Amino acid sequence: MLAAVTQQVQQTRQRRRGEELEAALLEAAWRELVEAGFARLTMESVAARAKTSVPVLYRRWPNKDDLVIAAIRHYGTTNPVEVPDTGSLRGDMIALLSSFSSGRVSFAAVVGAVFSGLASSGLTPAQVREQVLADRPPQSAQVFARAHQRGEIDLDRVPPAVLTMPFDLIRHDILMTYQPIPQERILAVVDDLFMPLAVASRPG
Repeated sequence: MLAAVTQQVQQTRQRRRGEELEAALLEAAWRELVEAGFARLTMESVAARAKTSVPVLYRRWPNKDDLVIAAIRHYGTTNPVEVPDTGSLRGDMIALLSSFSSGRVSFAAVVGAVFSGLASSGLTPAQVREQVLADRPPQSAQVFARAHQRGEIDLDRVPPAVLTMPFDLIRHDILMTYQPIPQERILAVVDDLFMPLAVASRPG
């Protein structure tokens, strides 16, 4: 019995070290991506930054493209945008888009450069985004669920395009300028476009 418990503890520790090692490799890949850029990043440069060997990387990611996508996904997961809870859909959307704007400019600049680099591999920006997000639900899901519970919107009736539209517009603006979005632009997206369309689907 004791031997079985000891073995389980050892396996847990080994698994934890494996997860910590993978996180360290992905963080090294992200730093290399930020500082050197996609074109100059290599498996060798990431391994050197992480103070490990190239085969260690290849055991986890078969090529540079997969490593870069995993690094972007890891950064987004470990640096999430805080989900606000202001008590209203309008307030939550303004706060969420503002946080998205201020906290994702540098991220968007890096990812935008990666898009052009991955294009040679036949991947479109939409495909890269799908791989980066994987099965992770968007932060807006909590905002919309609370608004539905408060009766502000009816998620069974609101077209999905309406829910994604504010984020698509702000993401486009960030990728076009690599600058934080002015507050008046965020207010215009929320008040002039999103809110009228979202509440129009409520019964009655």
